[in-house]
Amino acid sequence: MTNNLFVYNTLTRKKERFEPINPPFVGLYACGPTVYGDAHLGHARQAITFDVLYRYLQHLDYRVRYVRNITDVGHLEDDSDDGEDKILKKARLESLEPMEVVQHYMNRYHQNMESLNVLPPSIEPRASGHIIEQQELIMKIMKAGYAYEVNGSVYFDVIAYNNNHPYGQLSGRKIEDLLSNTRTLDGQSEKKNGLDFALWKKAGPSHIMRWPSKWSDGYPGWHLECSAMSTKYLGMQFDIHGGGMDLLFPHHECEIAQNVAGYGQPSVRYWIHNNMITINGQKMGRSLGNFITLDQLFEGNHKILERAYGPMVIRFFILQAHYRSTLDFSNEAMQASEKGLMRLMNSIAKLKSIQPSNSSSIDVDALAKRCQKAMEDDMNTAKLLGHLLSGITQINNLAEGRETISEEGLEKLITLYHSWVFDVLGLELPSASGKANEITGKLIEIILQLRSDAKSSRNFETADRIRNELTNLGITVKDRKDGADWEIN
Repeated sequence: MTNNLFVYNTLTRKKERFEPINPPFVGLYACGPTVYGDAHLGHARQAITFDVLYRYLQHLDYRVRYVRNITDVGHLEDDSDDGEDKILKKARLESLEPMEVVQHYMNRYHQNMESLNVLPPSIEPRASGHIIEQQELIMKIMKAGYAYEVNGSVYFDVIAYNNNHPYGQLSGRKIEDLLSNTRTLDGQSEKKNGLDFALWKKAGPSHIMRWPSKWSDGYPGWHLECSAMSTKYLGMQFDIHGGGMDLLFPHHECEIAQNVAGYGQPSVRYWIHNNMITINGQKMGRSLGNFITLDQLFEGNHKILERAYGPMVIRFFILQAHYRSTLDFSNEAMQASEKGLMRLMNSIAKLKSIQPSNSSSIDVDALAKRCQKAMEDDMNTAKLLGHLLSGITQINNLAEGRETISEEGLEKLITLYHSWVFDVLGLELPSASGKANEITGKLIEIILQLRSDAKSSRNFETADRIRNELTNLGITVKDRKDGADWEIN
């Protein structure tokens, strides 16, 4: 299979033509959540980025196995080898079993993803269900001479690895700089140097989540799980791996080192990373008071929010920016996204009422090529949406009789919008609207009929007042000979 899809490979720092290892099969792996808290905007952006990639690869007729893991053990408080496991900390604070915490937040994550119309992955493995695979990988790494055991814990030897393989090439870091910026070990640490990371940690007496091993009763390191699970389900070499840019170092850097050390070769051909979301120009963080969960967005119950925003508005907002660019959240941006989404959906609805002609005055094929080219260029959903929104003018002209389109052309136009908007971008009629949108539309139609009746009775003052009030609400009314069209701006 041939295609013109180019993706930006973080490893090589350039756009490359996507060529899967075993077409038409594609192996796709994305880092999923650590389930110790509610999903937030950052989770939404990563999930939607890889959901669109998953959908688009299927659109190109690839058979995709999409694996997205669940981290339910081993992720320590400061993302290194110190502190407390995040899930254990949450379990202790809430007087729950660790797996109760995992199940609770995993269920909530799935509900959020369903609301955002994120497709479920082909496989969703959990770290705690793959302890044997992780132990086997540790033994391979130790046998290759790139890990050492101290007091029941096993650490990856970064210096030994770097002597034979470059460590830091994914993130563009140099080992010398990393060493100079790493704190000097105080003699209390078991590690040979501060860059070394845990493959296996011996569990302390109070540590609940623990498994037997040849080294100790303990638990795997956070970085190890993705190496073990991705290769188990996608093979020793697979096509795409990615996640948020915050995972690039150290998590994905450590994955590469583990795979090369344990399997003798890199496992991933294309590394893809989405950028971060800021809140009113600031990094999102609990200490700044601007940490917004998806449930808070859906319900509008955060002090930053002027009101609630539906899941499809959030999805549209995220798709309006290229996945590799920083995206700034604000109420103004969300409200603009809401208007853009409604314009798009209203225009798609208008397609049903367009009557075909014997000839066409618009070029549907040209619009189709522009849309295709946008997605081929590293999944540029922002440019794709721009093309789709620009096509609204033509749809309005067709609905008002100022342009013509053949029956074949109309079928192409309907297919084009449905394919890109619903199948690839994953947008749908806003769920907050589901029934509410239907009722709103019918109410507007009733109001417009009252206005029409007022005009027929030559009560132009009332007719103008109705039109002005609708305009103040952001509803544009366009009169026709046999009625009126409307759209929400």
